[in-house]
Amino acid sequence: MLRQLRCLMVPLAMLGMLAAGSLFAEPVTIKYILWDANQLPAYQKVADNFMAKNPDIKVTIDQAGWNDYWTSLQTSMVGGTAPDVFTDHLAKVTDFASKGQLVDLAPYVKRDKIDTSIYLPGLADLWTKDGKRYGLPKDWDTIAVVVNKDIQKEAGVTDAELANLTWNPKDGGTFQKVLAQLTLDKNGNNGLSPNFDPKNVVRYGMEIQHSDDRGQSQFSCLALSTGWSYTDGTFKSNYHFDDPRFIQTISWMLNMTQKGFICPYEVTALSNSTLFPAKKAGSTLDGSWMIGYYANSVDFPVAFVQTPIGPVGRKSMTNGLADSIWVGSKHKEEAWKWVKYLASAEAETTVGTFGVVFPAVKAGVDNALAAYKAKNMNVTAFTDLATGKNTTFVYPVLDNGVKVSEIMVQAFDTIFLGKGEVAATLKAANAKVNALFK
Repeated sequence: MLRQLRCLMVPLAMLGMLAAGSLFAEPVTIKYILWDANQLPAYQKVADNFMAKNPDIKVTIDQAGWNDYWTSLQTSMVGGTAPDVFTDHLAKVTDFASKGQLVDLAPYVKRDKIDTSIYLPGLADLWTKDGKRYGLPKDWDTIAVVVNKDIQKEAGVTDAELANLTWNPKDGGTFQKVLAQLTLDKNGNNGLSPNFDPKNVVRYGMEIQHSDDRGQSQFSCLALSTGWSYTDGTFKSNYHFDDPRFIQTISWMLNMTQKGFICPYEVTALSNSTLFPAKKAGSTLDGSWMIGYYANSVDFPVAFVQTPIGPVGRKSMTNGLADSIWVGSKHKEEAWKWVKYLASAEAETTVGTFGVVFPAVKAGVDNALAAYKAKNMNVTAFTDLATGKNTTFVYPVLDNGVKVSEIMVQAFDTIFLGKGEVAATLKAANAKVNALFK
């Protein structure tokens, strides 16, 4: 009888453990959000790999468009319902950090002996300030000119011309000439014809998406090629939007819009324009994060060419993303495990195989290049810019990013909608921006 009672004690103890949640407990759910739909399949694969290694953690991934993404993040943080982990951007990180909304990852990095030397040079340092770390690098990007090859051929623009584009703010160099050639009015005249009608354009030479006040894929490659810079360096708070070289750059862009060579500002600033994919623009400026889109979502061949050679050479803004942990997460250790894995060589090489971005580790970049090659896409314009001498500059990282954005977007609206003179508008805006830091 005693032996039978002892046998019964084992299952009874197990039942007690089940009641307490010690056995077969539900996995902890970590909510993760990103904005790029093109990257969603890659990161779902990474999440699947992670969950196979960590069955006690479940990762759910959400995706929202760029503008909705940042608005919903702020709203959910205030409301206490934000995702545990989110893809962060250099333009936004200091605002989140200054509000105490991000977990400092430095202690975790030190505790787990994370080797930040695995990342491409300079990327890891971008996410540190005052001894605190808010992310580990996941990718990098550069900007290039994207050209519709069919329109290029029709317009008589050669590959050699595209490879050696020059630009200056006075006459636009060969870049302006090519934009004119790619432009077409309703009577079939291109922008070089004396009969060209700028009021009846059916195809623009270039579509520019005016969605970023820092001009990453709008004006940055041109303005920086004059020798201009946003500020005197990372975390320096002295903007130079009133510099004559910047004023000349924006004036040239306005002139190209008025000539009909660049699509109207209101088309791309006030709506989600798709002129280039719809073959109503011969070219566009875009980042390497969009290569996958052009590989899979347009029905014409494209060429990626380096940005024009300006007065001080070629320039391209470079940027890198990272994943941050919301300070309100109830599962910080599990969130850190996910972030640590996202930034690992294993995860980044997996992302590379999808050919959607250039990961922050070399093996991931190699995988991405192989994926692009398999799609018959020459993406060396992006990598040549990244490895060139003095060809890249870092996305400006400063406090008050949201307020700077508001001021500059209003200024560009004023200029490109014809409501104010370029120099006066930019000087007034620059004064407002710099006043934020006094």
